[in-house]
Amino acid sequence: MGQAYTSVPRRAGLPRWPIGIALVLAVGLVVGVLIAAEMVRHQSPGPLPLAVVSAPSAGSGDCARLLAALPGQLDAGDLGALERRQLAVPAPAGVTAWGEPPVVLRCGLNRPPGLTATSRLLAVSGVQFLEIPTPGASTWVAVDRPVYVVVALPPTSGSGPLQQVATVIGKALPQKDVDVPH
Repeated sequence: MGQAYTSVPRRAGLPRWPIGIALVLAVGLVVGVLIAAEMVRHQSPGPLPLAVVSAPSAGSGDCARLLAALPGQLDAGDLGALERRQLAVPAPAGVTAWGEPPVVLRCGLNRPPGLTATSRLLAVSGVQFLEIPTPGASTWVAVDRPVYVVVALPPTSGSGPLQQVATVIGKALPQKDVDVPH
């Protein structure tokens, strides 16, 4: 007895190869977007524009000595190292910054109006700081040095950058009595 061969009828519809190509293109697009996002994330930000504020002692020898002693990077804990930022021209005198969002240090500012005989000060690495309430940042003023030094920290940086900057301030600038009105 002979075997009967029957052919299986071909299903109507699209051939499989266009679906395969579409799948490969979709995967390639996702991989390309992920690679581009990683490259942009690690791209250094451009020059940082900063507003000019009154800093009558920014050009002083004390500020020059402090700025020269500051490190090229700060440790922000889980965020990693914050690299020193280039400042947009014209850059204010007595200023430097690290990271994105930036930690900003300004040297030579006026005496903070909130500094009184009853102000609560915080000692960090031997330097007395006054906290200035500001929206979106933690702002600290070193008040026991020959010039006032302001450090503004973004909320994501933690206290590590302030501790590192305070150590440098303590070494670069001599301590003096806190100047408060009587």
